[in-house]
Amino acid sequence: MIGDRVLFLDGEALIIDKPAGLPVDRPRDGAISLENHLSNLTFGFRRWPHAVHRLDRDTSGCLLLSRNPKAHARFQQAFESGAVTKRYLAVLDGVPSGEEGEIDMPLGKTSTAEEGWRMRHDPAGKAARTAWRLIKVQDGRALVEFRPATGRTHQIRVHALEGLGVAVLGDPVYGSAHKAGMMLHAAELIVPRPGKADVAAQAPWPPRFRDIGFDD
Repeated sequence: MIGDRVLFLDGEALIIDKPAGLPVDRPRDGAISLENHLSNLTFGFRRWPHAVHRLDRDTSGCLLLSRNPKAHARFQQAFESGAVTKRYLAVLDGVPSGEEGEIDMPLGKTSTAEEGWRMRHDPAGKAARTAWRLIKVQDGRALVEFRPATGRTHQIRVHALEGLGVAVLGDPVYGSAHKAGMMLHAAELIVPRPGKADVAAQAPWPPRFRDIGFDD
């Protein structure tokens, strides 16, 4: 039950540990999405919560939902102004050079009949910056922490591939699919609120990481 995956809850916000494979927006094929679960996330309110930001379908972890329109607008502003702290964990299908750094690589959208749409490095695109740190190397793969300063579509996935030269393991678009899924997890989210405590949560270690040998 999605209601069992709540990491933070108060009168303005809730953060859930979104499972990998669940789209935030309703897919064109009409498959199950977060929208189908919102009625189970009201916790006494009549109003359904609304997602403030997006996580890719195959990314798990911290997802913020607002519980009223005024809070929604404030949270969106926090994201747009860069005030939100986001920490992701990823298993890469290889080992990058170095141990830490920042990827400063603007991104733009491209589309072809053969591959569909995707994001890529585009000098004329939107600014995108991601700090990264190598945590562990095992069996030719790397566990890496990413801290994006911006929130572009597929930012971490493209920065891993084009910035570090190694795709996220299981990435079906920028790498190769894996039976365990895509190894990208939104591990922590901190949203400041002037005059109030931060909206903050850390998501549990994803079982699929453990299944391929990366324990917390």
